[in-house]
Amino acid sequence: MIDFILTNSYIILVFLAVLTVLVFFHELGHYAVARWNRVRVEVFSVGFGPEIFGYTDRAGTRWKFSAIPLGGYVKMFGENTTPGSVEGGEELSASERDVAFHLKSVSQRSAIVFAGPAANFILSIVLFAFLFVFVGQPFTSPQIGKVVPDSAAAEAGLLPGDIFLEVDGRQIERFEDVQQVVVLNLGQPMKIIVDRGGVEMDLTAVPKIGERKDRSGNIHRFGLLGVQSIGRDQVQHDPFTALWRSVVETGRLTVGTLKALGQMIAGDRDVKELGGPIKIAKISHEFALMGIDSLVWLIALLSINLGLLNLFPVPMLDGGHLMFYAFEAVTGRPLGERAQEIGLRIGLALVISLMVFVTINDLIHP
Repeated sequence: MIDFILTNSYIILVFLAVLTVLVFFHELGHYAVARWNRVRVEVFSVGFGPEIFGYTDRAGTRWKFSAIPLGGYVKMFGENTTPGSVEGGEELSASERDVAFHLKSVSQRSAIVFAGPAANFILSIVLFAFLFVFVGQPFTSPQIGKVVPDSAAAEAGLLPGDIFLEVDGRQIERFEDVQQVVVLNLGQPMKIIVDRGGVEMDLTAVPKIGERKDRSGNIHRFGLLGVQSIGRDQVQHDPFTALWRSVVETGRLTVGTLKALGQMIAGDRDVKELGGPIKIAKISHEFALMGIDSLVWLIALLSINLGLLNLFPVPMLDGGHLMFYAFEAVTGRPLGERAQEIGLRIGLALVISLMVFVTINDLIHP
């Protein structure tokens, strides 16, 4: 019983630590750009609900940790007022008008809102760069060491010694690049260009579909080509190279995440792969046990997902606000208060529905 309590307490602590890092940097993005544009930030909170502890800085911002540690927010002066409304402008003093969020230009408000997701992508880039400098980046030669008999690779005509140059339109530098492309391909033909003894060969392969169970018993489908590399290595980079490669890695993971989501929408991938807080907590615990470098990699990956999620054009999310601002930029006037209110209600319903779905998913498929 004691071991059960200690184990689960550790899982919860790791999860909260990971979530706090992600939320803090997301909100820090909003805060930094808001202050850059001379918007008064009233509250910077990690968590929701009653304040546990905090302090007020010289600029009047209340920095605090709140009781419900599942998210966070930055409260800016005037952000809940419709831009251009009489009530939101004429009753304010000159000094208040100068620091009110809703009286800033469309570009300034858009920059402040976009800064949250952008901070998550920047965090991922920094974390990957840290790993690539101090731990190394997995870097395996793109040369084929072995072709599995009766595999998609064998049927396509790939041979040991072939060097991958391009797979499905993506330039290949290392064997890991091939894996990232193939794993998301669920049985669709893809063009492969290899170097065979100095001659470029154009081939077409149709990856076979494999399935595996994770530790929770969930089934995950993925593409299988059927080739093995000649060996695996970890290459440490200098800071500038690491930074560039971390940008590339973040971009590739972003595209891969969007492709996997598209496959779920199309029905090619099981929505059971979606996870909520419970699944993220378990995964965080597993990666923490594997070492600090694995946990840092997971935080970078989750940060990408958080940035992407917030950019979806759903009211209540940053992407929804950006959608409203795009309408204002095109028409020259903000969306009406009634329309915004309806949109926010729909967005809230969608967000709550998603949270309920992934939580039920976690409980049904623990």
